[in-house]
Amino acid sequence: MTRRKGEITRSGLKRKWAHHVALSAHKVRGVRNSQGVSIFAATLSAAPRPYAVHHDDGDFVVFCFATSEDAATFAERFGGERLPGNGR
Repeated sequence: MTRRKGEITRSGLKRKWAHHVALSAHKVRGVRNSQGVSIFAATLSAAPRPYAVHHDDGDFVVFCFATSEDAATFAERFGGERLPGNGR
């Protein structure tokens, strides 16, 4: 698989932004919701882009943060779930 120069990979997200928070896709569906969540995440140490996962018949959007405190703040604000592993 090829990728563009400077493109952020999943392993890059895990390495540089080790604290991940999963939100239900319903919470970020629609322009107003997605903009509100993205703008708030941008004020914290969020990665430039989230990624999507499908687990237990549900769709989730995962936001990645550089600091544990920012991840906790984001999870509390939007009712997200912190993902376990590698100091997350």
